[in-house]
Amino acid sequence: CTTGWAATVPLRWGEWPRARASPAPRQVRCVVHMGKITAALASSVEGANSLLWFRKGLRLHDNPALHAALAGAQHVTPVFCLDPWFMHESRVGINRYQFLLEALQDLDASLKARGSQLVLLRGPPVETIAQACKDFGITRLCWEADTEPYAIKRDTEVKAAAEAAGITVASPVGHTLYDSAELIKLAGMKMPTTMQGFQALAKKAGPPPQPLPDAPAQLPPVHPVASAAHSGIPSAKQLGYKGTATSAFKGGESVALARLAEQLSDKAWVAAFEKPKGNPALFDPPATTVLSPYLKMGCLSVRLFHSKLMEIYSSQPKFTKPPVSLEGQLLWREFFYTVGYATENFDRMVGNANCRQIDWDENEAFYAAWEAGRTGYPFVDAIMRQLNETGWMHHLARHMVACFLTRGDLYLSWERGRDTFDRLLIDGDHFINNGNWQWLSCSAFFSQFFRVYSPITFGKKYKAEKYIRRFVPELKDVPDKFIYEPYTMTVEQQRKANCIIGKDYPRPIVDHKNKMEDNMKRIKAAFAADKAGKPPSTPAKRSLGSTNGGIAPAKKAMT
Repeated sequence: CTTGWAATVPLRWGEWPRARASPAPRQVRCVVHMGKITAALASSVEGANSLLWFRKGLRLHDNPALHAALAGAQHVTPVFCLDPWFMHESRVGINRYQFLLEALQDLDASLKARGSQLVLLRGPPVETIAQACKDFGITRLCWEADTEPYAIKRDTEVKAAAEAAGITVASPVGHTLYDSAELIKLAGMKMPTTMQGFQALAKKAGPPPQPLPDAPAQLPPVHPVASAAHSGIPSAKQLGYKGTATSAFKGGESVALARLAEQLSDKAWVAAFEKPKGNPALFDPPATTVLSPYLKMGCLSVRLFHSKLMEIYSSQPKFTKPPVSLEGQLLWREFFYTVGYATENFDRMVGNANCRQIDWDENEAFYAAWEAGRTGYPFVDAIMRQLNETGWMHHLARHMVACFLTRGDLYLSWERGRDTFDRLLIDGDHFINNGNWQWLSCSAFFSQFFRVYSPITFGKKYKAEKYIRRFVPELKDVPDKFIYEPYTMTVEQQRKANCIIGKDYPRPIVDHKNKMEDNMKRIKAAFAADKAGKPPSTPAKRSLGSTNGGIAPAKKAMT
């Protein structure tokens, strides 16, 4: 809904205080601590020339890095580096990159309204930031802390180069409710791998800090040399993208704040929100908040979101609790960020201490059919085509296609699905994406492999006929009774529906019932081998032609 797509279970948690009018002592200490840091920067580097390096955190509200850059500064130069590492359609899809460019345009406009501007740099950040610091005479370099593996390596190198040049570096936490490193220390360096355990840890940590004040109405000027280099935000086409963005969701802090206000305007809905409930077939408008892309890019502060929720809860006679509440969704985000940061090789099966070692198959034809929405199962295909077109889909839809790709039907590695989601989702978030794929594939966090989403009955549960016709238009004339299983139509019925199976729309690439039963046996054996410490067998390489496609579906599918 707001932060990702983890399956949730109805666990009870120790009571949070209902009224949050005054911050708790720990929360006060956090705010005071940030104030002391800012004061120290101001006193130690009076008249500083700050470079504010935006990466995530593309906002002016509740931005600790901005406050650090402002302290006693004569000049503050906001920059964003177009990193070639990300500028490939094979790594970051057009919808996701367009969302970023829109966020940058919005940020630039907000800075200009305050007498500043966003300066765009191009090239590998380690070299580019170092050169900018030299060209602009920078004495202080500030950015928002980032715990992703790529970011840690990049930032370590940038920091070393800056400090070697005598530049002060500040990188406060602003992307999460808590400092992940502090939570890990509080856990005794042994992170809980269940949500129940994480909730206990979060309760021990106390309420997260309140959001910081918004940026002042007038910002210090950009360094003159940097100002002259400002050339505006390029288009995706100018950056080498050949496709055209088709997402309905636009990026930017202004859009994020407006969407937050809209989604939280119905206080009764907020108080009654429960994550397991929702309709994945609703798309105009969606059944969830769609705030996750804005949290991912940092267009929206998670601490602001959390504080607004606490205000609403304090005004309601009763409200849902974590992990199913809206507050719970923010805690799911923290859970995956923290356990991911604490786990070496979190983004892969091999070398990941939390991840079961499973002998997934390798089948490029299956993977291509799944990614393109050509599996022969209309509800699965509609979901994947929605992803390709819009860069987003409901969390239950993500559950469905993740289960189908892995343990449910195709028995392919969760890492393949993770890569697709990471490229195409506008809210593709490293830790959340990896964690949820491990969850849904029963590789980690979840072990009930016998609970499988049916590609037939799960869509029926939500009356997804309109949804299927919207994203799989070749089925638009297929009657409701056949739309989930069009391959069961007679040849005459197919002609009448203008949809010949095997020509206009593919036959199922696997038989769900048979494949599900076979996969359950295999994953049960994989669980036993993993528990015994035995390595997985070599993945089987199976061609599409060896499958039993187009045969009758399961008589009784599991949901």
